[in-house]
Amino acid sequence: MAEANRQTPVPLWWNLLHQVTIKPLGGGHSLFILYPFLPWAGLMMLGYCYGKFFTTMEAPQRNRILLWTGVGAIILFFVLRFTNFYGDPRRWQEQATGMKTLFVFMNIQKYPPSLLFLCATIGPMLIVLSLLKNVRGWFARFAAVFGRVPLFYFIVHFFVVHIAQIITYLSRGHTVAEGMKGVEGLPFKFAAPGEGYSLGMVYLIWIAVVIGMYPLCKWYDRYKTNHKDKKWLSYL
Repeated sequence: MAEANRQTPVPLWWNLLHQVTIKPLGGGHSLFILYPFLPWAGLMMLGYCYGKFFTTMEAPQRNRILLWTGVGAIILFFVLRFTNFYGDPRRWQEQATGMKTLFVFMNIQKYPPSLLFLCATIGPMLIVLSLLKNVRGWFARFAAVFGRVPLFYFIVHFFVVHIAQIITYLSRGHTVAEGMKGVEGLPFKFAAPGEGYSLGMVYLIWIAVVIGMYPLCKWYDRYKTNHKDKKWLSYL
């Protein structure tokens, strides 16, 4: 929130660490900083640290810690969000209806992730982890494959989704030059205002991408399991 009150340009090192931005480099070139280092790196490090709970701790103790940490994160989210004091650059205000107010209340920043975004997403996931200790069956095996190769899934699905977006964009009569120009100050964004799909269709596309990614993730999971000598694979 303090960022909006600055009267001087933000240095590049601050953007690399904290803030999504586009920095002109001259000669028609720009540096697009989409994933600032500190927020996402901190979240990934936290994930690796939580791995210790599953390798050094008995299930009952681990699940208690996960449960109450998740509950604490959710409480912290509501307290900070309600006060509008700290945690997210997007303040909320009461709207004409309760539903609109809820949408504004939950409209928190993901890129880069604010403290409130992490509390609202990681908190419930920690609670889910604490309650899934006895889950078995085909769905548990299905989900576990993605859980063992999360970064691989993210990187590959990013390209799959964007290639599909480009194909859809061009099929509607747009040109590559239009897509490269982008919209709303975002270059290379192959999208046009007013075009898109209904929310139901978006969910169907999401499910299709997850199912389509399963064979690739299962292959990589098997490859990583069979090549434990390659330590770097554990980070992907």
